[in-house]
Amino acid sequence: MSVRIPIVLSFLLAAGPALLAQDKKIELIPFVAYTLSEGIDFDARDIGTGQVVNNLTPTSGFTYGFQVDLLANENIAFGFLFSDQFSKLEIGLQNGDKEDLTDMKVRNYHGILTFNLGEGGDPLRPYFFGGLGATQYSPDNINGNSVDSSTRFSTTWGGGVKAYASEHVGFRLGGRWTPTYINSDPAGIWCSPYWPFGCWVVSDANFSHQFQFDGGVILTF
Repeated sequence: MSVRIPIVLSFLLAAGPALLAQDKKIELIPFVAYTLSEGIDFDARDIGTGQVVNNLTPTSGFTYGFQVDLLANENIAFGFLFSDQFSKLEIGLQNGDKEDLTDMKVRNYHGILTFNLGEGGDPLRPYFFGGLGATQYSPDNINGNSVDSSTRFSTTWGGGVKAYASEHVGFRLGGRWTPTYINSDPAGIWCSPYWPFGCWVVSDANFSHQFQFDGGVILTF
């Protein structure tokens, strides 16, 4: 949880001068979604129950959330996006079987920059966005033992189309991709052919990916 707060605050502080430049509108967008989730592979290990595990995956599931945007002008908005996915923590066994360990929530917190195409007043407007923040994995108890939540840095990228029924009400269909950094595995040593004694330890980063498809209502103030 501690990671996302400075990231979001830094994002909003950097955007401050643009936000103070002119009169603004706010868009509040509650949404529901379905999220396809991907886990990570690792070296097989015995988890103490006689099961040899080589994969951990948050399962796909129903998601809800909201996005709030402060429109700096007709085309650019600075905002915050939150989503909460109903998931399970699934282990992949070395023999190919899979097993659900416990229920889990996957929450995303991102400061975002949105670009709305077209002009204000258009009934249909494509949009796309990018953002920085954090993803939190919060599993329930496993066999009566409490498990700490884990928060990791993530980015998020998406887009779709907005349809406006009036000046204050509209609808949105969209999708987004959220790659979350989990850890890094050592991948050997790399040496530069042009720089004497220029050798570095390199690593492979492991990411858990989420692919979300959502629909929501746009309320403009």
